[in-house]
Amino acid sequence: MSSQQSSPAEQGPPAAQPSWIGRQCKNARSLPRKAMTRAALPYWSVLLALLAGAALRLFFILVYPEFDGDTAVYGTIAKNMLVHHAYALDKPFHLTLIRLPGYPVFLALIFKVFGMENYDPARPIQMVIDLASCLLIAGFVRDHASRRAAHWALWLAVLCPFTANYTAVPMTETNSIFCVALGLFAGGRLILGIRSQGRAPWGYLALTAFALSCAILFRPDGGLLSAAIVPGIWWYARRAAPCAALRATLLCALLVTLPFIPWTIRNYRVFHVFQPLAPRYATDPGEDPLPGYVRWTKTWLAEYVSSPEVYWKGDDIPIDIHLLPSRTFDSAEEYRQTDKLISDYNDVCTITPELDARFAALAQQRISRHPFRYFVALPLARVADMSLRPRTEFLWDALPIRWWEWRQHPGGSLIAFSYGLLDATLLALAGLGFARRRVPFAAMLGAYLVFRCLLLTTMENAEPRYTLEAFPIVLIAAAVAIAPPRRRT
Repeated sequence: MSSQQSSPAEQGPPAAQPSWIGRQCKNARSLPRKAMTRAALPYWSVLLALLAGAALRLFFILVYPEFDGDTAVYGTIAKNMLVHHAYALDKPFHLTLIRLPGYPVFLALIFKVFGMENYDPARPIQMVIDLASCLLIAGFVRDHASRRAAHWALWLAVLCPFTANYTAVPMTETNSIFCVALGLFAGGRLILGIRSQGRAPWGYLALTAFALSCAILFRPDGGLLSAAIVPGIWWYARRAAPCAALRATLLCALLVTLPFIPWTIRNYRVFHVFQPLAPRYATDPGEDPLPGYVRWTKTWLAEYVSSPEVYWKGDDIPIDIHLLPSRTFDSAEEYRQTDKLISDYNDVCTITPELDARFAALAQQRISRHPFRYFVALPLARVADMSLRPRTEFLWDALPIRWWEWRQHPGGSLIAFSYGLLDATLLALAGLGFARRRVPFAAMLGAYLVFRCLLLTTMENAEPRYTLEAFPIVLIAAAVAIAPPRRRT
């Protein structure tokens, strides 16, 4: 044996390896040093963004907590699910199908944990859900554009007051926005997986189908998301793996429809109607949807203010004819005819079949005289109002609903105008992102916006909240317009 070599006995025991606890302690001691490095700046940006978003949402929750009429409907169904094990409404107690079960189940879980008809925990829970939506939006932009654009998307999302405001209202909007964000994120990952692997990653396929189903379970118009994303899966993956793309598309479509089979069967057994979603006018079988009154309002209603002042009062509260806009009357004779009709309604505050027929006749006269106004001009005006109006409908305790009447409330009108300007800026940036072809999966995301606008043209009440589900796409497009992505999809 060489003199320079030693026997194993002479080498001594091997050096002791640090334990798992020791390694974690060593890593913990190095965290402050790592946190101060340049590489940690993106993580600090994400943390600060989430804190800023939480602060904004807490402001709305603490200062402007709202309780809408729809909240009471969802809450009543949730209460009866727990107490009577029935999907039903009260006064009088009766089974119903006017709302899909997504949000009632959400509230029922909250009531089960925090107490019956306790809506307060729903608001902070929705705050967390909304912040998760912001992260999903940023994740989608990071996957398909760039990290820089993702940071813009995150900051735009967390500081968007229009979506943040709705965390303070126990309604479907926050959860619906989350479903859109999750559907986009999971659908994007699914497409990338098919492209790179030649097969569908089952986890993202299931997550996409889950998001699309939940979107419909919260709101019937959530089906528009499926109409855009399901074909988009095939369209954007067909060249890389045509068979895998087709299989994933068909399987996703099947999975999306599965939750509605028991709901459809239940509605047929209870009400003897085929109703896989919810009725257009939120009426149970046998209830009168007041088609004449609704059609009459569609001949003149173009802005949100007319909904609380006139439209929602029908069949319950007296209507003031002086709150109707001038376009409601095409002549002095029509004014007298409308005045007589509304006076007769105000005597009973109920739209009887006879009154509804008179509203229908008046509507037909107006449509015959100006068909372009009814079928084109007014629908487009309602969509424009829903898209561009200052989104202060749940701040009207502090801000005016008639925001353009500056002399009545100059301070409130200025804030409302600023809200509208911010909204218009976001929409302009989003349009710029699409125009410059920087939006990932532009055809799929653009199709969803087109589908939603087409649906909104059929609505008679111009509520800005109907456009909220489009905001994940608006924020994505605005972010990539500000910070162009490194690669296109």
